[in-house]
Amino acid sequence: TMILLAAMMLPMSMLAGCGDAKTSDTKAAVNGGPSIAAAAPDRSGGSSPAPAEPAAAPAAESAGDAGSAEDAAGKKDAKLAAGEALSAADALSPAESYDAGDIAMRAERVEFAAKSEKAGEGESVRGAESPELIPPEQQPPQDDAAAFVLTAGEWNDNKNWGFFSNLVSNRKITFPAYGLDPVNRVAAKVDLDGRAARNITVELLSEDGDVLWAAKTDKTGSAYLFFPSGMDTDKLTVRAEGQTAALMVQREPGGADTQTEPMTFTDAEAVLHLTEGEAPVYDKTEVMFILDATGSMGDEMLYLQKDFSAIAAETAGRGVTFSVNFYRDKGDQYVTKCSDFSDDITEIQRLLNEQRATGGGDSPEAVAEILDETMQAKKWSKDANKIAFLIFDAPPHDDSGSIAKIQKAVAQAAAQGIHIVPVVSSNSDRGTELFGRALSLMTNSNYVFLTDDSGVGGSHLEPIIGDYDVEKLHDIIIRNIKEISN
Repeated sequence: TMILLAAMMLPMSMLAGCGDAKTSDTKAAVNGGPSIAAAAPDRSGGSSPAPAEPAAAPAAESAGDAGSAEDAAGKKDAKLAAGEALSAADALSPAESYDAGDIAMRAERVEFAAKSEKAGEGESVRGAESPELIPPEQQPPQDDAAAFVLTAGEWNDNKNWGFFSNLVSNRKITFPAYGLDPVNRVAAKVDLDGRAARNITVELLSEDGDVLWAAKTDKTGSAYLFFPSGMDTDKLTVRAEGQTAALMVQREPGGADTQTEPMTFTDAEAVLHLTEGEAPVYDKTEVMFILDATGSMGDEMLYLQKDFSAIAAETAGRGVTFSVNFYRDKGDQYVTKCSDFSDDITEIQRLLNEQRATGGGDSPEAVAEILDETMQAKKWSKDANKIAFLIFDAPPHDDSGSIAKIQKAVAQAAAQGIHIVPVVSSNSDRGTELFGRALSLMTNSNYVFLTDDSGVGGSHLEPIIGDYDVEKLHDIIIRNIKEISN
């Protein structure tokens, strides 16, 4: 008890783990410091309005009152430091006005003190220890009725290609992002006897016949192919099932940027009408979760631990198997931790529950390493619909080795028809957003991002996209799984 009380008297910065460094940015923003999200445009493209000033605390009724809110807060902190338990009457009063960071910290202290008070009355309270020091696997079970809710938005740049190309042309966003450049795209369409041909491999060929990019068609017969800048599109061809087609190219000038030369944007299409061959329909679906397990990802880790059984239940009967994979960074307890696909929901849940969010400490994490491992062909079945949710809040390392791994992994994913759905979490930056959007573009999937609407976690960067709906993350995950399965 004395050790715990002494620990509580230490500055919070001394107790925080390495992976908690990112939360300091959020608190600075809440207290009036700079914030990335504050500079982001709103959903309609304008600037986000500045947050309203917090309402002033009501004045004391008389000079005989207990004093100002700050004095009251100081007394409560002193009471905690002295080892005295706070009763319910010591909870935050209406006359006290704090910023969001202080409120969260004090709420945690009040909860701890209340548990300590119960324990002092002879009641055995498992959670009476400081919540910071209890690992997730030792926390008491929570009521499923109070499910952990995260809110999110969804966007598809391939389906909003004109919007995306205008952003690029006017240099509102720039690529490559960590080696991924989705700007030069060929939209291929394949049909078989007049019907959309699904799961057909489509290849983009250079003048010499080399494969520049390969992808599988989706249920609409669409596949998206990418090539490096500077290539002569007149000499590129598209091939599927032995049949080739030339590109239909439209070259449009970019936006009128008076400061720099406008970019030229190339929009290319290819259509192939097949009369022979087969467009297979798969009866099984493989769903992979890839989760950043560093210290800043506690909310997202808890969400998946609580919601996985519901996700499995809602997708049951679709031949779905799951795989959960985790990564941190070099110097942590592990860099990557992977598992095979399984229909044993109990085992998958066990693998999830034994993980906790810790480690990290700097912004880049081992994203390249986990993609390199999980996108290998041996991990996936050939005859399955495939989707991978990458839940993360920090970008990969940008050294040449990491970039090469990312480029290879994304090309492998596209060739196998693996839809990588990024789920960008709190405290991310613009570079992480663009990396996620490149992932989704180049693997024909949706870009998903958490929002502030849930009130959970740190601030969430508003992406530079068009209008979108705010939904529960659970609903978005379920819809994405169902869209790629039959």
